[in-house]
Amino acid sequence: MRKQFIKNIKGLVQAGEDLPEVVRAAQMQVLPVIENAYLALEDNEVIAYGPMSEWPGITDWRDVEVIDASNCYVLPAFIDSHTHTVFAASREEEFIDRINGLSYEAIAAKGGGILNSARKLAEMSEQELFDAAYIRIQKMIAAGTGAIEIKSGYGLSTEAELKMLRVIQQLKSSCKVQIKATFLGAHAIPLAYKDQRSAYIDLIINEMLPQIAAENLADYIDIFCERNYFSTDEMCQILEAGQCFGLKGKVHVNQFSVLGGIPAAISKGAVSVDHLEELDASDIAALAKSNCIATLLPGCSHFLSIPYGAANELINAGAIVALASDFNPGSAPSYDLMHVLSLACIKMKMTPEAAINALTINAAAALELQSTHGKIALGRRSPILLTNEIPSLAYLAYAYTEKHIQRVFI
Repeated sequence: MRKQFIKNIKGLVQAGEDLPEVVRAAQMQVLPVIENAYLALEDNEVIAYGPMSEWPGITDWRDVEVIDASNCYVLPAFIDSHTHTVFAASREEEFIDRINGLSYEAIAAKGGGILNSARKLAEMSEQELFDAAYIRIQKMIAAGTGAIEIKSGYGLSTEAELKMLRVIQQLKSSCKVQIKATFLGAHAIPLAYKDQRSAYIDLIINEMLPQIAAENLADYIDIFCERNYFSTDEMCQILEAGQCFGLKGKVHVNQFSVLGGIPAAISKGAVSVDHLEELDASDIAALAKSNCIATLLPGCSHFLSIPYGAANELINAGAIVALASDFNPGSAPSYDLMHVLSLACIKMKMTPEAAINALTINAAAALELQSTHGKIALGRRSPILLTNEIPSLAYLAYAYTEKHIQRVFI
């Protein structure tokens, strides 16, 4: 049995037995912190915590690793509820195109973007995809990520989509972190179906989904509901088909335009709606009245130079707001959630408290992991971060190029 005792913690964050499953509205600005605290773990299970002044002492010090966390914080590892971690290759040539003035949509129109990734992925074996993604996940863990959602969507054929999802299953069994798999066959219309949209949707519903269900390859289903991709009606059709196979929705929506996708996704029971760079009043009202998680992706906004999600409008209205990386080779080639934390504060004017809530407790809910992740409580084995010495929690967002993480407990 591995025993660890972390003492003299400057602040033990998000620790408590009665913390809510999600936070919203004014709660987003409140972050529970126990100052000058201790935390005791056995095989990563929390067995005791509290102020140092209430520490009962250890009677048997054999085989106990003692960690002095003076001037350091301990907090739940961040949860990345929206990623495309399995991909074939980087796309820096498109980065140069954007520097030279082309938009993301213009690049996609000439065969770049998602279709570019699909071409490259079709040429790679499952083992090659697994090896590359495994290395990425180890880097994500070292950067403070304690659970990951990974989407397919760079296959766009039955064979390639299944290949991606099988790779994600291998990663689930090989990596320390909890991984959820999302089927995103409706990421784009492949060139072979350019003039046969309905035929490709039929392929998703009648061929891909039954095989995915037969092999139990996915936890969720996703659709890119956006102009030039999939309409709101098509999104609803595919969501309904996914529900027949036990897959809840986690959808891309409102990245470039407002199409009514958010209220429609909520009506179909989506766990989260992600992106939300463009919002209108009806979208915000619908989210405020629902338990659907509004997941914002500031790394994508930063990289594509598109608007940032209206985080504070959503928070003030009462929506449940989470943050994620959108890690992918085309529009957000960064997995670092500390950078997402900084962008949320700098560009979206979220407070550090709200941003940390959005990356822990609410992000866990976006993956339906609220019973195991995102907070520190007795009996839990939630992944935990130990920071380097820092003057305050706000410093995590403020010093945006520093390495803040000393150790990750998983």
